[in-house]
Amino acid sequence: MKNSGAEALLEIRGLTTRFQTRGGTLNAADDVSLTVGIAETVGVVGESGCGKSVTSLSVLRLVPSPGKITAGSILFGGEDLLKKTGRQMEEVRGKDISMIFQEPMTSLNPVYTVGRQVVEALLVHNPGFGHKAARNKAIELFGHVGISEPESRFDSYPHQLSGGLRQRAMIAMALICKPRLLIADEPTTALDVTIEAQILRLMKTLQKETGTSILLISHNLGVIAETCDRVYVMYAGRIVEEADVFDLFERTLHPYTAGLLASIPRKNGDVEPGKPLHSISGSVPDMACLPRGCKFAPRCDEAMAICGTEEPAFADVGAGHRVRCWKFLGREGA
Repeated sequence: MKNSGAEALLEIRGLTTRFQTRGGTLNAADDVSLTVGIAETVGVVGESGCGKSVTSLSVLRLVPSPGKITAGSILFGGEDLLKKTGRQMEEVRGKDISMIFQEPMTSLNPVYTVGRQVVEALLVHNPGFGHKAARNKAIELFGHVGISEPESRFDSYPHQLSGGLRQRAMIAMALICKPRLLIADEPTTALDVTIEAQILRLMKTLQKETGTSILLISHNLGVIAETCDRVYVMYAGRIVEEADVFDLFERTLHPYTAGLLASIPRKNGDVEPGKPLHSISGSVPDMACLPRGCKFAPRCDEAMAICGTEEPAFADVGAGHRVRCWKFLGREGA
């Protein structure tokens, strides 16, 4: 388990990514700051629409139109990615920073074999690499990520592979250039629990072997607990809690984080048979019309008067654990 003092590879500071829509301006990522250390796995967790994927796409500057990064810095190895030209970012993507997307069936091109697509990633960044050598390297990597019969799978089309094999092919594509940072955006969402466990073990094993840093985006706290060293919890575009993964689960502070944890089904008999599972009251706010004060206040059972009028700053509660909540700042923010 890495500690929060690990040397930073990625530093996001004050990132704001906006979308101009007919309904107004949406701050999908609102003043987001986070770090990923060398050989560290960092999780970003929250409900759908909270800004997790937009934050990860901002790192690679792949935010779809009409989205635009309007503030902040994204330092990778000490260099601000927001100051690089489009051509320079093409050199970074796939080589220094790779990404595993949510659904491999829509991320892989259906008219090309998976082998061709994996090899293409290698040849783009290593033009001196021969096609035969690239094929051999891809086949070797296929076997390494658990793809059976790698030589025949190399010539398969995406629709001929199962969801688990397609995801393994995506992992091979992401790792073939030996990136320093791997961004995994909901990498197991479309997989059943057995394949999910296999993919997570594979990612952890490959990280130990290569030293690659991982930024894992998920809505599943179970996946985060199994995989990550540190965790950032997002709500309505903002980080509301950050902590070491053990500290987060043992000393949950933000009411939203507590609600997410309480919503997880358990097998230990805590839930009475026939009784509904816990759910967070209310619904995710409209990002174009956010409430005043704390964005979670309308859904919070512990909300105070100040929560509805002023947004809290971060409270540092020690050991790298920070929480954006008035309970830990005092009613007057002291």
